[in-house]
Amino acid sequence: MGGPGPDFQAALGAAGQAVSDRLTEALGDFTGTTGAAMRYGVGGGKRLRAFLVLEGAQLHGVARAPALDAAAAIEAIHGYSLVHDDLPAMDDDDLRRGQPTVHVKWDEATGILTGDALQSLAFELLARADLPETRRLTLIAGLARAAGGQGMVLGQALDIAAESAATPLDLDQIMQLQALKTGALFEWSATAGPIMAGADPAPMARYAAALGLAFQIADDILDVEGDEAAAGKRLGKDSDAGKATFVSLMGLEPARARAQALIDEACEALTLYGDDAQNLRQAARFVISRKS
Repeated sequence: MGGPGPDFQAALGAAGQAVSDRLTEALGDFTGTTGAAMRYGVGGGKRLRAFLVLEGAQLHGVARAPALDAAAAIEAIHGYSLVHDDLPAMDDDDLRRGQPTVHVKWDEATGILTGDALQSLAFELLARADLPETRRLTLIAGLARAAGGQGMVLGQALDIAAESAATPLDLDQIMQLQALKTGALFEWSATAGPIMAGADPAPMARYAAALGLAFQIADDILDVEGDEAAAGKRLGKDSDAGKATFVSLMGLEPARARAQALIDEACEALTLYGDDAQNLRQAARFVISRKS
C-alpha cells in the first residue's frame, strides 16, 4: 500500500485552511497575551483530527457549518493538550512544529492559562453548533470523556507514572495507555460525523481505533529514525529516558509491519462506504508515511 497522493494532500490542506479560518473567527474577540498565545497555540499542524471530522461529516451529509465547529473544537482540544504537554512539569519541550513552545515564547503561567482557555473554547464551539439538541449534547459529552480523566488525561497520567515506575510497561499496557492518550481523540474525531447525522458511529469507531494505534506506532518509529528538522521537535527522548515503546518491545521492523496491518484494518472498516471514503483511506495511509 503506497502513501497518499496529491489529491489527498490538496484535500488535507483545504480542510486545514477552512478550520484555521474558523478558529481565527472564533478567537477574534480574544485580546491581550492570552488571546495571542491561544492563536499561537492552535497555529500550524497537520489538522488530521479536524480532517477526520470534516470527512466523516461529509460522508454522512452533515452541513458544513456545524462540521467546521466540531472540527475547530477538536483542534482547540488538541492545541490545549500540546501546550500543556510541553510544560516543564510534563514533557518539558522547548520546540513544537519548529517554533518555541508557548511557555518558552511567553512564560509558564501563560502556557497553563492558554491551555485552559483553549479547552473551554472547544466546548463553546460545540455548544453553539447548529445541530439538534440531543446530538449536540452527545458531541459535548463525548468530547469531555475523550479529553478528560477517563480518556486523554488518564493516558497522560499513566504515561507520566510509567517514567518513574520500577518495571517498564509491557505491550498490552502500552496499547491501553495509547488508546487513552492518543486514540480517544481520534475516535471522537472520526465518529463526530455520524453522531451529528444521527447515524451509526460503529464503523467509524473501528476505523479510528486501528488508525489511532497505527499513528502512535508511527510516532515511536519517528522517534527512533525521524529527522528533527522535519519533525520540528526533539526526537529520541523516549529511548534516552529508557521508556518502553512499541519499537523497544517489538523491534523496528515488526512495529512497522504492525502499523501497516492496522492501516489495512482501518481501511477494511470503511468498506460499507465504498469510494466515498477514499479520502479517509488516504488519511490512514498518511498516518504511517508522514515524516512529522
